[in-house]
Amino acid sequence: MPIATIDGIETRYEVVGSGPPLLMFSPGGFDATLEKWSSLGIYAKTKPLDHLPKKYTCIIFDRRETGQSGGRVERVTWAHYVAQGKGLLDHLNIKQAHLMGGCMGCSPVMAFGVAHPEATLSMVLYWPVGGAKYRLSSHQRFAEHLAYVHQHGLEQVVALVTKDGKAFGADPRGGPWASVIRRDPAFAESYAKQNVDHYKLIVAGMGRTLMDRDTAPGAEPEDLMRLNIPALVVPGRDASHATSAARYLEECLPRSEYWDIAVADQTEENTSARLLEFLDAASVAAR
Repeated sequence: MPIATIDGIETRYEVVGSGPPLLMFSPGGFDATLEKWSSLGIYAKTKPLDHLPKKYTCIIFDRRETGQSGGRVERVTWAHYVAQGKGLLDHLNIKQAHLMGGCMGCSPVMAFGVAHPEATLSMVLYWPVGGAKYRLSSHQRFAEHLAYVHQHGLEQVVALVTKDGKAFGADPRGGPWASVIRRDPAFAESYAKQNVDHYKLIVAGMGRTLMDRDTAPGAEPEDLMRLNIPALVVPGRDASHATSAARYLEECLPRSEYWDIAVADQTEENTSARLLEFLDAASVAAR
């Protein structure tokens, strides 16, 4: 698969289908690889990539610090994820695109809409993460990594990741840069040698500011309320994807359509039809 270098960080991506561009921020939490659109939970069931590429040019990619994309040790914010997506569009010479996010990918989609409304034709927010349980579990993940670093040091983090090969979402002890450590020996070497106290401050700030509320994170409500962008909100219902988070986005986004459907009723047939119906209408409106 092709690689684009965006702000000095490699991004693995793939372009499938034809038609208006659809930039897709992958689901999967801190293991948001492009394969998750076909293999993970609700997406394996509804199979969006079996249907959307028939009418849209789907741009899928590994989010930075996941899969085969690179990373950099810094306090990563939603703006950093936005910069990766916008940089990928620029790399492909695409000025405007529909956006779709799944799971934690919904947060950079809404942040992208706030930062680049002129480049955003519409937003599909599929199972947005959020809720009190999600915030607590996310903070716990960062705390477990910090505790491991405090007890064992960064060299042991590298040893653990190299031995077990698990991403941050599967084993919090390995931390947010586990996937990059696993694939890039040079990165792993420099990672182990950095100042551990400075590193712990970066990680603590990253966890606290990414998951900073008991509803859907990613953008401030006042900014969302000013957006004149069509949005489709598809609710989840579990500890990481609280229905309340989806309802919050319906409330904040002036042009939102909330698909009021139970999770059990989200089938491949009706989901693909609903997504295409929304995207087609947004495409017509944008002409």
